[in-house]
Amino acid sequence: MENIVEELTYRGLIQQYSDEALIRKLLSSKTALYCGFDPSAGSMHLGNYVMISLLKRFQKAGHKVVAVVGGATGMIGDPSGKSKERNLLTKEDLEKNTASIKAQLERYIDLSDPEKGEVLSNLDWLGGLSMIDFLRDYGKYFSINYMLSKEIVKSRLESGISFTEFSYQILQSIDFYKLHHEKGVAIQLGGNDQWGNLTSGLELIRKIDGEEEEVGAMTAHLILRSDGKKFGKSENGALFLDANLTSPYQLYQYFMNVTDEDAIRFLKVFSFLSKEEIEEVAREHFASPGRRIGQKKVAYEVTKDIHGKAAADEAVSMSEALFSGEVASLSEKAIEELFGSLKKKLEGPLMLEDLLITLGAASSKREARTFAEGNSVLINGEKILDPKAMIDPSKALYGRYVIVRRGKKNYYLGEF
Repeated sequence: MENIVEELTYRGLIQQYSDEALIRKLLSSKTALYCGFDPSAGSMHLGNYVMISLLKRFQKAGHKVVAVVGGATGMIGDPSGKSKERNLLTKEDLEKNTASIKAQLERYIDLSDPEKGEVLSNLDWLGGLSMIDFLRDYGKYFSINYMLSKEIVKSRLESGISFTEFSYQILQSIDFYKLHHEKGVAIQLGGNDQWGNLTSGLELIRKIDGEEEEVGAMTAHLILRSDGKKFGKSENGALFLDANLTSPYQLYQYFMNVTDEDAIRFLKVFSFLSKEEIEEVAREHFASPGRRIGQKKVAYEVTKDIHGKAAADEAVSMSEALFSGEVASLSEKAIEELFGSLKKKLEGPLMLEDLLITLGAASSKREARTFAEGNSVLINGEKILDPKAMIDPSKALYGRYVIVRRGKKNYYLGEF
């Protein structure tokens, strides 16, 4: 088996092990691992993708992975990372979100063979659990003192926590117990903010099956943005995996704008390039930082892995067209994404000087003439020097779009 622990260490992905020696032993031969995903929103985000990529790495190393969507626990709400009780979703919204999250996971995990990977919902085993069975079969194994000692609970005691959210750690523990017995799962993965929930699962299994039962837990570092915030769905500027919420171009541009150090760090965290490939990118990047080799590589790799090669290639083309001004090759969709917020309606043929004024690229005819004659105006990527030149739909891209670039960075969009 591939030494996956050493690779994860190089990439800086793992923060805590319940028992590193035991986990190394378990991973020395094929084993099964699982990670849970919260359906509180209709799309996962880049923070979730860290965990998805971890599952993919284990799968590539020959292990079986199970992704569990919280169709049941999503009804309760995980208290970790929250300062107050979360609003409960309706069953209809939760069902919709669960289906959407499962569909996203199925894009990334190899499900060609159940021995390689599965995507499940914990509603399948928790949905029919009666209150009496919950208390008799599982609740009796958890002392109140033990549950209160968990950081996720302690952090909420002052502001208040309901019994509903208090019981969340027991429900997640049942997930691990069920998967251990029914799917042979020996290791649970989670973000570092899930440590209390993960260790509760170990506690339940060992109390029922015995202290010698070989199960473990490991957590990934929470990957922070350059501003120190999580890649979370509730943060402003969240990077969603749904292309309708965060387009491939937006994702690409995010990574194009990270720092030099973060470019290499994110290559380790998010990409599937080998250590040798990453080190070569780092050498080339720091030998000539102005070429932004690291940013271009991580932006392309992450966009390709999340949205596919075609989407990544288009994001590169859009970025290059914007930088060069050669916009004539852009698709209608790309034009709308890049310039749609700038769009103004055009009526009939217009002289260039009038077009510049209409779009706000010039404040007067005199200024418009100065810009045009000064060689600083491009119409759909082509330089126009004559301020009296007529611009009409026949010169528009797709018969409707007029992209104006004034100077190096100022763009405007007109639509006939």
